[in-house]
Order: sequence, then structure tokens, then C-alpha cells
Amino acid sequence: MAVKEIFILGNPKLYEVSEDFIREESETILDLARDLHDTLMAFRKEHNAGRAIAAPQIGVMKRVIYMFIDKPVVFINPVICDKSDEMIELWDECMSFPGLLVKVKRHKSIRIKYKDENWNDKEEFLSGDLSELLQHEYDHLDGILAVQRSIDEHSLAFKKQAAV
Repeated sequence: MAVKEIFILGNPKLYEVSEDFIREESETILDLARDLHDTLMAFRKEHNAGRAIAAPQIGVMKRVIYMFIDKPVVFINPVICDKSDEMIELWDECMSFPGLLVKVKRHKSIRIKYKDENWNDKEEFLSGDLSELLQHEYDHLDGILAVQRSIDEHSLAFKKQAAV
């Protein structure tokens, strides 16, 4: 469909909580998924980074996440139902503040339930970097940015200058 503008840190829309995507809107999910795909691929080409994007990052205030690693996956109305007690600490980056790293703590593993683009119920157990990735994108649906989850005031660094 089209490459959309990615909202950048400071845009008040990034702090809004998204609404559920309702079944009556399901005919629009493929268009939204294409927009998210095109936007993610354009970002990858320019920044050599990006594995997933949440709909609010392009101004669509719906609970939809698009991930493309080996294949495209559309998470509609995802719900994180289980989180491990074990946490991981990592430098997180975001398409809404390219070049900035934020040190955060995330759950080492999660279980997530969602609808796919055909409105089928799905459930995934994710661990490690995929767990972290989906937690990051899920936060976008709740209007939370990684900078709000920084471990402390020393947990921000520009990628070009960071020794991480």
C-alpha cells in the first residue's frame, strides 16, 4: 500500500492507549498490514534495523502489531497472559527514536494470545529477543515508550557513541 510516516519521540499520539481492532473492521486489516510492512521495510532499508512495528507508530490507534523476521506475523488485539519472573536487561531501540538506545528490563519469556489476519485465535510462547521485541511493541499499544522504562537516568545512549 504505502510507506507511512513513523511518529517520532515527542509526538503526543505515541502516549495514547490504542483501541481494540473489532471484527467489523476486519476487511481493513490487510491494508493496515501492508502499510505496516511497507513502512517497516523502508525503515530497514534506511537504518539497517527493525523487526516489528505497532500500528500507533503510524498513527493508527488500534491494537495491532506487525512483525517480520522469517515471515510476516500480524498480532491483532494481543494480550500478554504469562510473564516469566526472570528478567533480562538489554539496550532497546525504537523506530520512534532512531539512533537512541535505552537500557531496560524485560521478562525473559512471555505467552501471548492474539487474533491473526484471518481472525483465528493464536497463542505463542516467546523467549529471549522475541519476548523482548513483543513486550516493546505491546507497550506501544498502551502508550508506553522504552524511554519511560529506562532502568535509571544513566540508561540512555546514542547508538553512534555507545560502547554496548
